[in-house]
Amino acid sequence: MTLTDAQISIVKSTVPVLKQHGEAITTIFYRDLITENPPLKNIFSLTSQSTGAQPRALANAVLAYASYIDNLPALSQAVARIAHKHVSLQVEPAQYAIVGQYLIQAIGQVLGDAATPEIVDAWTAAYGVLADVFIGTERGMYEENEKKDHWRGWRKFRIARKVEESSSISSFYLKPVDGDAKLPKYLPGQYVSVRVLVPQLGYLQSRQYSLSEAPREGGMEEYRVSVKREEGEAGVPGLVSNLLHGKQEGEEVEVSHPQGEFFVDPADASKEGVPVALISVGVGATPMMAILKSLVQGNVKRRPVSWIHASRSSSEQPFGQEVRRIVKENPEQVSAHVFLKTMAGTDQAGVHYDFADTRLDLTKLDGERDLHLADKRTEYYICGPETFMVETRKVLVGLGVDRSNVHLELFATGDVADE
Repeated sequence: MTLTDAQISIVKSTVPVLKQHGEAITTIFYRDLITENPPLKNIFSLTSQSTGAQPRALANAVLAYASYIDNLPALSQAVARIAHKHVSLQVEPAQYAIVGQYLIQAIGQVLGDAATPEIVDAWTAAYGVLADVFIGTERGMYEENEKKDHWRGWRKFRIARKVEESSSISSFYLKPVDGDAKLPKYLPGQYVSVRVLVPQLGYLQSRQYSLSEAPREGGMEEYRVSVKREEGEAGVPGLVSNLLHGKQEGEEVEVSHPQGEFFVDPADASKEGVPVALISVGVGATPMMAILKSLVQGNVKRRPVSWIHASRSSSEQPFGQEVRRIVKENPEQVSAHVFLKTMAGTDQAGVHYDFADTRLDLTKLDGERDLHLADKRTEYYICGPETFMVETRKVLVGLGVDRSNVHLELFATGDVADE
């Protein structure tokens, strides 16, 4: 399916309307879609619905699509991010038709008489094109997972071990119940979706959690995810994270195949010697831990690594001891720089932290030694709250870093602001 020049022009002409009414359209869309199709409550995050995050994210996505309808390659990164998440959630092609029906219906409700037959026709065609892009992209991912790893759909996993990493973060070591001895290898930085039944809702809910252990050649017997007990937002606590923290060893959850476009490939020979800066705040350390441990394995191409992390306090800092051990074992390759906001009496400078009473501030680091700014190939991976990531990217770009060398991982609904 292709769009005519007239349809492209009409869709682009709706950009001002979408800026004004986009969130109203997507709020009505989700309300009607989920109310009239209750099984979809097992797919969509009901917390993101309650906080309004999901409608806002979709409104931004629809606006971006309308703005770049004549230059779709500009959206390739966003499409990849969304497609990976859809595959992780096991979204099926037939569901796109249902979504399209309710989206066009919501546009008509909000715009009223302004939704002329020409506008409805153009947006119906435009949605069809976008749906085809996602269906095709996701089909390829599903087929690859099935062909390579014989895995499609949700699998039951048992919590083999549960380890406290900090006062609010615990690691869950998950083993497949079906007895498959080896789990597929993934790329460090990728995530899995974990699905549980939420008793108070009566529906299944899924969340994405980074795999926090380095993958191993030949497969793995268990996956490790490290989960923060979320206080939530807008008065809505983290449903799934709190349920997981309440589970005991031996209990079961469901897990889908590893996905994600935020990763480092340790086997990439072209990256040998290229420095890597892993920049994180709080639980954002989880994908970075998998990357760090992968890059110090003996069978990979050696790359200088800077671990740059900030936590509120040492008690809330995950993987502190593990990182210190890695630095001690690899002093010529790895350096660590830790910022703590609040100090405890037992915290030692140079051991538990490097910078005290401050948030993460890249300007306090040595540009050449710690950030590798002199090497224009250096890659920067950032994970934390969205505002932190966007601001950190701004600082790096201001220091002369090429924006394409900065990679962000968002632990939230939607995409990172293009700032």
